[in-house]
Amino acid sequence: MHTHVTSVGLLVCTDPALNFSYPDHIPRACLDALPPQPGIYIFRDEAGIPVYIGKSVNIRHRVLSHLRTAGEAQMLARTRHIDHERTGGEIGALLREAQLIKQHQPVFNVKLRRTREMCSIRIDGSSPQVVFARELDFGRTEGLFGLFQTPKAAQETLRELAQSAGLCAVLTGLEKGTPGRPCFARQIKRCHGACTGEESPAAHAARMLAALAPLKVAPWPYPGPIAIVEKSDGLRQRALVDNWCYLGTSTSLGKGRAAVKAKAPARFDVDVYRILAKPLLRGELTVESLQAACSPGAESK
Repeated sequence: MHTHVTSVGLLVCTDPALNFSYPDHIPRACLDALPPQPGIYIFRDEAGIPVYIGKSVNIRHRVLSHLRTAGEAQMLARTRHIDHERTGGEIGALLREAQLIKQHQPVFNVKLRRTREMCSIRIDGSSPQVVFARELDFGRTEGLFGLFQTPKAAQETLRELAQSAGLCAVLTGLEKGTPGRPCFARQIKRCHGACTGEESPAAHAARMLAALAPLKVAPWPYPGPIAIVEKSDGLRQRALVDNWCYLGTSTSLGKGRAAVKAKAPARFDVDVYRILAKPLLRGELTVESLQAACSPGAESK
């Protein structure tokens, strides 16, 4: 609860729970049970089906903000109960939210609701190729650049990079051509001449890789599964992850190893990648190996 003193000396409470009226059709008990800790929450309809799933570092505050939002009246009208799950921290909440949304497909979750067929740009020899996650394990493949929902989006990105970096439209696969003949970009002085031999293939390849570098997809940086450890108000939780795929949670390293061993081989998940790539590669997270053999002292209770 937060308070402040107004200009006329009145002590005002700013606890969000006291600033609005609860919807009559949502049981007060489930709202009173909401904790001010990290986790996920589920708005359910009369049949118990999730209509919206969210996450927050403060479940209580976030849910109460939903109840005060006029633009969410339709969702609230269908809600008959609100469940919650605590997590060890924000990362665990983000991973669990993405998992549950894909599992239940709630009608009011749009951003993460659909399982997408992802594609990427791969340098195969001298020319970029569009490759698909259904055919290639993105988490264990080097030389991938960008994550796209459609081949068209990948091609458009490649076209924009070619124009801005002065790349050859033929060597980037954007235009058909014959050796020695200038591509269209060369004819209008926007290509450095790789198509006509005025720029070496090696120099062009180096410039193409430099242009694509900001889009590089990082392969899974560990030899096997890991646990990401988070703690919040007495709850210590491990998020189990392998190959940019979320496998669930565990409260101990031993149980985490057993759970991962029982799972099917992990496949790249674009939502998990987008949640974890930056903090994990920057070393911002507490990580434990889930490999069967680990160095002395690596195991945590």
